[in-house]
Amino acid sequence: MARPLAILTTLFTTTAALTAVSAPTIATAAITCDTATTGGATFYDGPSASKKYDARFSNSATIPNLSTHTPQGAGTWYNWDGSGKNLLLVSSYRTGANSQIYGIDPATGSTVGVVAVAESHVGGITTSKGWAFVAGAGSSIRKYRLTELRDAMKAAGTPYLAQVGTARDVAGSSFLTSYGDSIFSGSFNETGRGAMYEYKIADDGTLTTLPGAWEVPTKAQGLMVTANHFVYSTSYGRSNRSNLYVVRRGQKDLDAAQLSCFRAPSMTEGVTEYNGTAYLVYESGSHLYAPDSATLNVIPRLHKASVSSLTSLVP
Repeated sequence: MARPLAILTTLFTTTAALTAVSAPTIATAAITCDTATTGGATFYDGPSASKKYDARFSNSATIPNLSTHTPQGAGTWYNWDGSGKNLLLVSSYRTGANSQIYGIDPATGSTVGVVAVAESHVGGITTSKGWAFVAGAGSSIRKYRLTELRDAMKAAGTPYLAQVGTARDVAGSSFLTSYGDSIFSGSFNETGRGAMYEYKIADDGTLTTLPGAWEVPTKAQGLMVTANHFVYSTSYGRSNRSNLYVVRRGQKDLDAAQLSCFRAPSMTEGVTEYNGTAYLVYESGSHLYAPDSATLNVIPRLHKASVSSLTSLVP
């Protein structure tokens, strides 16, 4: 997440989010992460991130259009075309140009379609209740009808899809995902804990904020939600390793929650669950970072791991 303008935006939205949360909720205590590495060969470019990462993850599909756009969010779209087929969704940005949504077939790794949407950093994407929700400009969430996104995904070229209505301003949308009929959306904070809120989704895509914020790890970039766990991806800087946090749901105070943290390769972004597998996005393979010798791990592919191999770290 090495982009100055986006940093200023996320720091501003983080401040807004923290204002809505009582001071005792946001702590500053450091959380210890497992840094043990293998020191050996890896299935990805650059040095090993950690033993725990290398033992759980493997290569998956290649992300398209890395020569023009930088991937950010990850989502899952079940039965996307009405025939029982499913898609992984990746949102990607380019400053000064339309953002893009990629539909990737998890069975083959092939790109099914590319859809253009209005420019924003698109830090998260998810689907629920007939809608696709995408992080919009500033701290906002845009919505798109899945029927319209499906038609655009099937069309030739890169058709443009307009959002429905106006974007919903929220406390923070640096990352977002959904679970059931809820969206979880939160803020990136470079220097301390961020905050995340839950929003209930109505049939018309309207979002209603539920009271109380979750404390989220410093530098949060992506989130996967399961019945009992939050899995956060955190990163900042092309030369730094990332962290993955597996957090037992229930405690909104991160220091009171049961959790496990371990190193991942540099520049992790969104993470999503599909059919018991977690898929993790990296921005390091894009044209902005891949040519830079300072980029620790250049990763142009999704990485995948079984969800159970992650959640078993915090049973």
